Amino acid sequence: MKSYVTDKVKQIKPSGIRKFFDIVNDMPDIISLGVGEPDFDTPWHIREEGIRSLKAGKTFYTSNAGLMELRKEIAIFNERKYGISYDPVHEILVTVGGSEAIDIALRALVEPGDEVIIPEPAFVSYVPCVQLAGGEPVIIPLKEENQFRLKPEELKQALSPKTKVILLSYPNNPTGAVMEKEDLEAITDILIERDIVVISDEIYSELTYKSPHVSIASLPGMRERTIVINGFSKAYAMTGWRLGYALASAEIMEQMIKLHQFALMCSPTSSQYAAIRALKYGDEDVELMRSAYDQRRRFLLHELGKMGIPCFEPYGAFYIFPNISQFHMSSEEFATELIHRQKVAVVPGDAFGDCGEGFVRISYAYSIEELKVALERIERFIRELR
Repeated sequence: MKSYVTDKVKQIKPSGIRKFFDIVNDMPDIISLGVGEPDFDTPWHIREEGIRSLKAGKTFYTSNAGLMELRKEIAIFNERKYGISYDPVHEILVTVGGSEAIDIALRALVEPGDEVIIPEPAFVSYVPCVQLAGGEPVIIPLKEENQFRLKPEELKQALSPKTKVILLSYPNNPTGAVMEKEDLEAITDILIERDIVVISDEIYSELTYKSPHVSIASLPGMRERTIVINGFSKAYAMTGWRLGYALASAEIMEQMIKLHQFALMCSPTSSQYAAIRALKYGDEDVELMRSAYDQRRRFLLHELGKMGIPCFEPYGAFYIFPNISQFHMSSEEFATELIHRQKVAVVPGDAFGDCGEGFVRISYAYSIEELKVALERIERFIRELR
């Protein structure tokens, strides 16, 4: 019997993260530092709003673009926080998580053969989404000595006449790197001159520890050529509510809404009502969680430094990306041995691109108590290696 599955899909590699999640699920007494998910419960007042909507029977489809009240709150939030202004009627789309927004943005923009620049290390879905849209991923390997920030000379070298889109992700998963205003300004002239569209994944925008997040869409000449992706999963501990959004010019958004309309109709209704509450009254919750993450971040940096494991200081998200090349093992070997010898799970750096080799991703979306136990086990493990 012949295979009915397309070659394009068969050639896509499974997620490098999922492989280690599967191992973790089958092992008792393991401490997992691999999951990119807040360990906090969704704040109670946000959950209550979702419950209230269910009790009131608000269980019907919303408009394809999302509840108008939610879109208005998204507009207010982004103006207040990041200085970017969008029309809630024509320029905002509520999606099923940020992942859907990234997928439909690429499908709305990319023709077969178009090149999409992806600075790596990067989230595991970017390359497959580009390939499924018919595009050609062009990888820029970012450097630890530059704190994994994209430099203008690196961008210039990656450009070709086929370049159409760049997919930026700051604050970054897996490295925790950020691009500050001056870093973004250094690349905007190139993007404008070459007429390149930016898909800016800003899902960790509320989790920065040095200075507030700057959206590239706020810089001169960039709003009309940028699709901003954001959502509620990370900042408000709402991963399971599956709610994100996209901000874009009306011309682009009209096409994205069509893709969303035919694939998913609308985002979960109760999640949308909960998100309205989050945007209106959730600032204090975000600050409490950010403060806890910052404490954990500094603790990990200090303890890894004491062990002699080098790591640049991440200023965003809730990940740290230590360099383990001194142990002369591949990232996958290091992570696999750590699981089996000490029952601690981390994610190999090469799951996020070839330039992640020699690193592992550690999530600090865990309590200090869990981190302490995990670090004791990691220290025992590296003593054995040395």
